[in-house]
Amino acid sequence: MLAGVPDLLGARDDDSGFEPALHPLVRDAHHRLPGLRLTRTGNVWEQLVPAVLEQRVVGLDAKASWRRLVGRHGLPAPGPAPEGMRVPPPPSVWAAIPVWEWREAGVEGQRADTIRRAALVAHRLDQDVPLVETRRRLLTVRGIGPWTVAETTSRALGDADAVSVGDYHLAHLVGWALTGDRTDDAGMLELLEPWRPHRQRVIRLIEITQAAHAPRYGPRSPRARPLR
Repeated sequence: MLAGVPDLLGARDDDSGFEPALHPLVRDAHHRLPGLRLTRTGNVWEQLVPAVLEQRVVGLDAKASWRRLVGRHGLPAPGPAPEGMRVPPPPSVWAAIPVWEWREAGVEGQRADTIRRAALVAHRLDQDVPLVETRRRLLTVRGIGPWTVAETTSRALGDADAVSVGDYHLAHLVGWALTGDRTDDAGMLELLEPWRPHRQRVIRLIEITQAAHAPRYGPRSPRARPLR
Protein backbone atom coordinates (compact mmCIF):
# COMPACT_ATOMS: atom_id res chain seq x y z
CA MET A 1 0.00 0.00 0.00
CA LEU A 2 2.81 2.40 0.81
CA ALA A 3 4.39 1.70 -2.57
CA GLY A 4 1.12 2.76 -4.22
CA VAL A 5 0.88 6.15 -2.49
CA PRO A 6 2.76 8.03 -5.25
CA ASP A 7 0.21 6.77 -7.81
CA LEU A 8 -2.64 7.86 -5.55
CA LEU A 9 -1.09 11.33 -5.65
CA GLY A 10 -0.59 11.33 -9.42
CA ALA A 11 3.18 10.91 -9.47
CA ARG A 12 3.09 8.89 -12.71
CA ASP A 13 0.74 11.26 -14.51
CA ASP A 14 2.46 12.45 -17.69
CA ASP A 15 1.06 15.51 -19.49
CA SER A 16 3.69 15.45 -22.23
CA GLY A 17 2.18 16.73 -25.47
CA PHE A 18 -0.80 18.37 -23.77
CA GLU A 19 -1.62 21.70 -25.46
CA PRO A 20 -3.96 23.75 -23.25
CA ALA A 21 -3.52 26.81 -25.48
CA LEU A 22 -5.76 25.22 -28.15
CA HIS A 23 -8.73 26.88 -26.41
CA PRO A 24 -8.67 29.95 -24.15
CA LEU A 25 -10.92 28.37 -21.52
CA VAL A 26 -8.72 25.27 -21.25
CA ARG A 27 -5.61 27.46 -21.20
CA ASP A 28 -7.02 29.55 -18.34
CA ALA A 29 -8.19 26.49 -16.41
CA HIS A 30 -4.76 24.89 -16.76
CA HIS A 31 -3.16 28.13 -15.57
CA ARG A 32 -5.44 28.17 -12.50
CA LEU A 33 -4.74 24.49 -11.73
CA PRO A 34 -1.06 23.94 -12.56
CA GLY A 35 -0.76 21.12 -10.01
CA LEU A 36 -3.66 19.03 -11.34
CA ARG A 37 -2.67 15.36 -11.59
CA LEU A 38 -4.64 12.35 -12.79
CA THR A 39 -4.38 9.72 -10.09
CA ARG A 40 -4.61 5.93 -10.16
CA THR A 41 -5.48 3.28 -7.61
CA GLY A 42 -4.14 0.37 -9.66
CA ASN A 43 -7.17 -1.77 -8.73
CA VAL A 44 -9.53 -2.15 -11.69
CA TRP A 45 -12.01 -4.43 -9.93
CA GLU A 46 -12.56 -2.16 -6.93
CA GLN A 47 -13.19 0.81 -9.21
CA LEU A 48 -15.42 -1.18 -11.56
CA VAL A 49 -18.06 -2.08 -8.95
CA PRO A 50 -18.95 1.50 -7.95
CA ALA A 51 -18.86 2.52 -11.63
CA VAL A 52 -21.46 -0.14 -12.47
CA LEU A 53 -23.58 0.97 -9.51
CA GLU A 54 -23.52 4.50 -10.97
CA GLN A 55 -25.02 3.39 -14.29
CA ARG A 56 -28.25 5.28 -15.05
CA VAL A 57 -28.87 6.54 -11.50
CA VAL A 58 -27.95 9.69 -9.62
CA GLY A 59 -24.74 9.70 -7.63
CA LEU A 60 -26.44 9.90 -4.23
CA ASP A 61 -28.33 6.67 -4.90
CA ALA A 62 -25.23 4.89 -6.19
CA LYS A 63 -23.30 5.89 -3.08
CA ALA A 64 -26.17 4.73 -0.84
CA SER A 65 -26.21 1.34 -2.59
CA TRP A 66 -22.43 1.01 -2.24
CA ARG A 67 -22.56 1.95 1.44
CA ARG A 68 -25.30 -0.57 2.19
CA LEU A 69 -23.69 -3.45 0.30
CA VAL A 70 -20.19 -2.87 1.64
CA GLY A 71 -21.54 -2.32 5.15
CA ARG A 72 -23.30 -5.67 5.03
CA HIS A 73 -20.80 -7.79 3.08
CA GLY A 74 -17.48 -5.97 3.46
CA LEU A 75 -14.63 -7.06 5.67
CA PRO A 76 -13.62 -5.25 8.87
CA ALA A 77 -11.07 -2.57 8.08
CA PRO A 78 -7.57 -3.38 9.37
CA GLY A 79 -6.94 -1.49 12.57
CA PRO A 80 -6.65 0.83 14.11
CA ALA A 81 -9.89 1.96 12.46
CA PRO A 82 -13.23 3.35 13.56
CA GLU A 83 -15.63 0.72 14.82
CA GLY A 84 -17.89 -0.56 12.07
CA MET A 85 -15.66 0.55 9.19
CA ARG A 86 -15.62 -1.94 6.32
CA VAL A 87 -13.51 -2.48 3.23
CA PRO A 88 -15.03 -3.83 -0.01
CA PRO A 89 -15.40 -7.62 -0.17
CA PRO A 90 -13.53 -9.78 -2.68
CA PRO A 91 -15.12 -10.71 -6.03
CA SER A 92 -16.31 -14.09 -4.74
CA VAL A 93 -18.49 -12.35 -2.15
CA TRP A 94 -19.96 -9.92 -4.67
CA ALA A 95 -20.85 -12.86 -6.91
CA ALA A 96 -22.72 -14.58 -4.08
CA ILE A 97 -24.90 -11.68 -2.89
CA PRO A 98 -28.53 -12.87 -3.18
CA VAL A 99 -31.04 -11.12 -5.41
CA TRP A 100 -33.13 -9.67 -2.58
CA GLU A 101 -30.14 -7.94 -1.02
CA TRP A 102 -29.37 -6.18 -4.28
CA ARG A 103 -33.00 -5.05 -4.39
CA GLU A 104 -32.90 -3.88 -0.79
CA ALA A 105 -29.89 -1.76 -1.74
CA GLY A 106 -31.79 -0.21 -4.66
CA VAL A 107 -29.88 -2.12 -7.37
CA GLU A 108 -32.03 -3.65 -10.10
CA GLY A 109 -31.23 -6.94 -11.83
CA GLN A 110 -29.27 -5.55 -14.76
CA ARG A 111 -26.62 -3.81 -12.69
CA ALA A 112 -26.45 -6.65 -10.18
CA ASP A 113 -26.01 -9.21 -12.97
CA THR A 114 -23.25 -7.10 -14.54
CA ILE A 115 -21.30 -7.04 -11.28
CA ARG A 116 -21.75 -10.79 -10.82
CA ARG A 117 -20.54 -11.50 -14.36
CA ALA A 118 -17.54 -9.22 -13.87
CA ALA A 119 -16.72 -10.94 -10.56
CA LEU A 120 -16.18 -14.21 -12.41
CA VAL A 121 -13.36 -12.66 -14.47
CA ALA A 122 -12.05 -10.15 -11.92
CA HIS A 123 -8.67 -11.86 -11.83
CA ARG A 124 -8.19 -11.07 -15.53
CA LEU A 125 -9.35 -7.49 -15.18
CA ASP A 126 -6.69 -6.75 -12.57
CA GLN A 127 -3.79 -8.26 -14.52
CA ASP A 128 -0.96 -5.89 -15.39
CA VAL A 129 -1.58 -5.48 -19.12
CA PRO A 130 -1.52 -2.48 -21.49
CA LEU A 131 -4.37 -0.01 -21.03
CA VAL A 132 -5.89 -0.83 -24.41
CA GLU A 133 -6.10 -4.51 -23.39
CA THR A 134 -7.80 -3.63 -20.09
CA ARG A 135 -10.39 -1.64 -22.03
CA ARG A 136 -10.96 -4.58 -24.36
CA ARG A 137 -11.37 -7.05 -21.50
CA LEU A 138 -13.86 -4.81 -19.73
CA LEU A 139 -15.98 -4.55 -22.88
CA THR A 140 -16.23 -8.34 -23.13
CA VAL A 141 -18.39 -8.38 -19.96
CA ARG A 142 -22.06 -8.03 -20.87
CA GLY A 143 -23.49 -4.91 -19.28
CA ILE A 144 -20.23 -2.94 -19.43
CA GLY A 145 -20.08 -0.28 -22.13
CA PRO A 146 -17.94 2.72 -23.04
CA TRP A 147 -19.21 4.87 -20.15
CA THR A 148 -18.34 2.29 -17.50
CA VAL A 149 -14.98 1.55 -19.11
CA ALA A 150 -14.02 5.23 -19.12
CA GLU A 151 -15.13 5.75 -15.52
CA THR A 152 -13.18 2.68 -14.41
CA THR A 153 -9.94 3.25 -16.29
CA SER A 154 -9.78 6.93 -15.39
CA ARG A 155 -10.04 6.09 -11.67
CA ALA A 156 -8.03 2.88 -11.57
CA LEU A 157 -5.37 3.51 -14.20
CA GLY A 158 -5.15 7.28 -14.55
CA ASP A 159 -6.42 7.02 -18.15
CA ALA A 160 -5.69 10.52 -19.48
CA ASP A 161 -7.77 9.95 -22.63
CA ALA A 162 -10.93 8.45 -21.08
CA VAL A 163 -14.22 10.02 -22.22
CA SER A 164 -17.47 8.93 -20.56
CA VAL A 165 -19.66 8.70 -23.66
CA GLY A 166 -23.29 8.25 -22.68
CA ASP A 167 -23.18 10.44 -19.57
CA TYR A 168 -26.36 12.42 -18.86
CA HIS A 169 -24.61 15.77 -18.48
CA LEU A 170 -20.98 15.58 -19.62
CA ALA A 171 -21.54 16.34 -23.32
CA HIS A 172 -23.65 19.38 -22.45
CA LEU A 173 -21.02 20.63 -20.01
CA VAL A 174 -18.18 20.25 -22.51
CA GLY A 175 -20.21 21.86 -25.30
CA TRP A 176 -21.26 24.77 -23.10
CA ALA A 177 -17.69 25.33 -21.88
CA LEU A 178 -16.01 25.19 -25.29
CA THR A 179 -18.69 26.71 -27.55
CA GLY A 180 -21.34 28.32 -25.35
CA ASP A 181 -23.96 25.82 -26.58
CA ARG A 182 -25.09 22.35 -25.55
CA THR A 183 -24.01 19.39 -27.66
CA ASP A 184 -24.38 15.60 -27.85
CA ASP A 185 -21.82 12.81 -27.53
CA ALA A 186 -20.74 13.09 -31.16
CA GLY A 187 -20.27 16.83 -30.81
CA MET A 188 -18.33 16.37 -27.57
CA LEU A 189 -15.95 13.88 -29.18
CA GLU A 190 -15.38 16.26 -32.09
CA LEU A 191 -14.62 19.14 -29.72
CA LEU A 192 -12.20 17.05 -27.65
CA GLU A 193 -10.42 15.39 -30.57
CA PRO A 194 -7.60 18.00 -30.85
CA TRP A 195 -6.47 17.08 -27.32
CA ARG A 196 -6.19 13.33 -27.85
CA PRO A 197 -4.60 11.52 -25.90
CA HIS A 198 -5.39 14.01 -23.11
CA ARG A 199 -9.17 14.26 -23.42
CA GLN A 200 -9.79 13.19 -19.78
CA ARG A 201 -7.38 15.91 -18.68
CA VAL A 202 -9.43 18.52 -20.52
CA ILE A 203 -12.66 17.11 -19.09
CA ARG A 204 -11.26 17.27 -15.57
CA LEU A 205 -10.18 20.89 -16.03
CA ILE A 206 -13.64 21.78 -17.33
CA GLU A 207 -15.43 19.93 -14.54
CA ILE A 208 -13.41 21.59 -11.80
CA THR A 209 -13.64 25.13 -13.14
CA GLN A 210 -16.95 25.24 -15.02
CA ALA A 211 -19.42 22.71 -13.57
CA ALA A 212 -20.76 25.13 -10.96
CA HIS A 213 -21.48 27.73 -13.66
CA ALA A 214 -23.08 25.51 -16.32
CA PRO A 215 -26.85 25.81 -17.01
CA ARG A 216 -28.90 23.27 -15.03
CA TYR A 217 -31.38 21.73 -17.45
CA GLY A 218 -31.90 18.55 -19.40
CA PRO A 219 -32.77 14.96 -18.43
CA ARG A 220 -31.96 13.70 -14.98
CA SER A 221 -31.05 10.18 -13.97
CA PRO A 222 -33.93 8.31 -12.34
CA ARG A 223 -33.93 7.85 -8.57
CA ALA A 224 -33.41 4.31 -7.32
CA ARG A 225 -36.20 2.70 -5.29
CA PRO A 226 -34.73 0.44 -2.61
CA LEU A 227 -37.01 -2.03 -0.90
CA ARG A 228 -37.91 -1.19 2.69
